[in-house]
Amino acid sequence: MNPTIRHITFDCTGEPYELARFWSDLLGHPISDIDKPGDSEVLIEDPNGPGLLFIRVEEGKATKNRIHFDLKPRGRTRTAEVERALTLGATQLADHTRPDGKGWVVMADPEGNEFCIERGELG
Repeated sequence: MNPTIRHITFDCTGEPYELARFWSDLLGHPISDIDKPGDSEVLIEDPNGPGLLFIRVEEGKATKNRIHFDLKPRGRTRTAEVERALTLGATQLADHTRPDGKGWVVMADPEGNEFCIERGELG
């Protein structure tokens, strides 16, 4: 029997609950009912995949992520998804959108963790 991925873990130097709230709002998955502001670990539950676990650490992020999420918008365009992420507190790092509409936009969450937003079903 092979293992399954239970959680994808984010180290954070700020408040894990606040970073979890950003990702919860962005992805539309709830924060666990047992977690609250001030907790050192906070979990976003996803019934269809691994949860996202946010853990407070002392050391800050020093280099580019070695792994990141590529997000595909559903029900909105890439441009609309980028704008929504910016409104939630993300930062845009680079735009690799090609003239034919393919490509991606590199974003960072409030702690600097990179993620990409690709072209969605609506463009």
